[in-house]
Amino acid sequence: MSRSPSFSVKSELSLKADPDALQRWVVAFCIIRFDLEQGQLIEECYPPGCLTQEEELEVAFSSFPDSVSQHQNRSSIHDCIFFFRFRRQKQSKQGNVTSSEITEIDDKETTSTPEEEKYIRRSRSIGISKSSKYLYGYVFNRQRHDERLKRGGEQKSVVILSHGPYSSVFRPLLQIMGPLYFDIGKKAIEHIAGYVSLWPGPVPGKLMELPIGNAMLKVNLPPAHSLPLESGVSYEESASSMAPFLPNNQSVPQGLFHDSDIFGTFRGLLLQLWLLWELLLIGEPILIIAPTPPQCCEAVASLISLVAPLLCSVDFRPYFTIHDPEFAQLNALQEGDKYPPMVLGVTNLFFLKSLRNIPHIVSVGSPVPSSSRVTISSRSAGRIPGKPEGFGLQQLSLKKFSPSSLLNAVKMKRDGPLCLMTEHKEAIWSTYVATTKPDTSILNRLIDAGMSPRVEESMSVVNNEILRRHFLELTTNFLAPFGPYFRATTPSEGSSPFADPPPLPPFNADDFLMSLSARGVGKFLSKRMRSNWLDLYRRFLKGPNFLPWFQRRLAVAENEQHRLWRQARMKTDIHLLISRMPELETVDCFNAIERHLLGEIQLQQSGRAVSDSAAMCQKLKVDLQAVFNLLPNDMQQLLLLNPQRAAFLHGSSSPELTKLPGRPSIQVGDVSSSSPR
Repeated sequence: MSRSPSFSVKSELSLKADPDALQRWVVAFCIIRFDLEQGQLIEECYPPGCLTQEEELEVAFSSFPDSVSQHQNRSSIHDCIFFFRFRRQKQSKQGNVTSSEITEIDDKETTSTPEEEKYIRRSRSIGISKSSKYLYGYVFNRQRHDERLKRGGEQKSVVILSHGPYSSVFRPLLQIMGPLYFDIGKKAIEHIAGYVSLWPGPVPGKLMELPIGNAMLKVNLPPAHSLPLESGVSYEESASSMAPFLPNNQSVPQGLFHDSDIFGTFRGLLLQLWLLWELLLIGEPILIIAPTPPQCCEAVASLISLVAPLLCSVDFRPYFTIHDPEFAQLNALQEGDKYPPMVLGVTNLFFLKSLRNIPHIVSVGSPVPSSSRVTISSRSAGRIPGKPEGFGLQQLSLKKFSPSSLLNAVKMKRDGPLCLMTEHKEAIWSTYVATTKPDTSILNRLIDAGMSPRVEESMSVVNNEILRRHFLELTTNFLAPFGPYFRATTPSEGSSPFADPPPLPPFNADDFLMSLSARGVGKFLSKRMRSNWLDLYRRFLKGPNFLPWFQRRLAVAENEQHRLWRQARMKTDIHLLISRMPELETVDCFNAIERHLLGEIQLQQSGRAVSDSAAMCQKLKVDLQAVFNLLPNDMQQLLLLNPQRAAFLHGSSSPELTKLPGRPSIQVGDVSSSSPR
């Protein structure tokens, strides 16, 4: 098993955390104790005052294993790591971007061209408020058995709260911070906070080296296109990195929780992975039940990772308890009521009764043996190593079709999920019939690890890579038919790059389905899907994942098209371009250049300009002068009748900022009014 990174505190080193820098990664560090008389109590919260009272309660209740889910464990110390996600009470006004936010313009705010206005709006939508809609809590929980204490033991949790789904960062950080806190107490929080505040800001999709004491965390962050807009991180999205196009480098993460243990979590349900992929793709509500919090949160994370590189807009809760404020709403749903699109990870068997009408229930994991202490693995905390269970296709087939297995399957289906009240078993209860067939060639490539825990962990890495690559390819091919709607164009040869670029193709669901039905789904999917594959696309279009992904992808495609046309303007030889133009088109070109110049100056004055904005302004001024000089005298005089334009063209010899009525301040230079004609 992998060991926790070492860490030592230098007594002479006293790092003071920078609160603003700390917020880039961490909202708060909390120490929570379970008191026998008062329940969960937050002993420390650093920095103080960053959570509401309601949020403190929710964090406290979510930071301990459910008592119902815990088997008797008489080990002296039991450590586990898991994480949860909850909705903040005070939500940011800025949520997921809508189609109107992408295209609407406020005339009172800007006098830019329509193209620049849309670019400004896209820039605003991609920038994210730090008041995120959800918070993630990463927990190091310690249960200590001591006969001298009341009830023979105590429980305490070290919790890191963050805006981002960065389990690849905070899991190894907790492996350092958790034991350190139990060694030196409150000083551990101050030291860790000091080191974290020295880290550079998160860079989505990149390998980052984050120093912590004498250790170095080397972690891959999820890519920008997989992060929800309310995750509290500002980033720029690249058109080449988003579905439906295959990633340039498949070794980098393509979605959330790229390090989750798909194979170890679902090894008893491998044939059902394609069913689970479809359920998440179309946004069906799913309840995942496991014996322990680490197992259920690993299952939720693994399931979310299956749909990469799609932006997952389903509400997922890796560890959900009855104390969550939203439980009351779910518990009030009657038979026939529709559950919201969500994935809930639970350990309390009470959910089997209270949420008995949820359409899809998945049971994973194995009970923790009562005699062994659970060691924390960097990949799959809470998973039992060396579990003697075959998983090759041949073994899966034999297991599935043996008489005893068939009888057990019939009995489990008849009894329903409530059979888990007496004995935990790995199973799925769902009436949904999957369109996608299990890929037997993928299952045959999986490697049987045998009984050795060390070999098993190594083989899990290989098996996870096989499964993750397959589902990445499956999702990318499923999204491929939407590709034409996101293809940015460049100015054709001989055309003017100063004209507004053509709009991207409009999307109509009925037309899309009709076209897709006529041309087919493609060779890759046609081999893996049944004849009713078009129904899966219909469900996807109506589900919660399509519209946020499509709008986000469309905004990035428009942004890319804006960049390409802007780049073309920088490279255009204006004299060659206008030499082929008739007089009327030359006047139109003059007006277009003027609009782009004013729009660029507006971006500069508002602080939203890109790095080469000054060079672009200079190029546009030169081009504007060149076009003006080419116009006949009567046309020049007509253009100069506009006092704003006249002030702009008849500037002083030394450029200065001039404020024009109804216009932003612009830089003016010498422009000759003589014409060569």
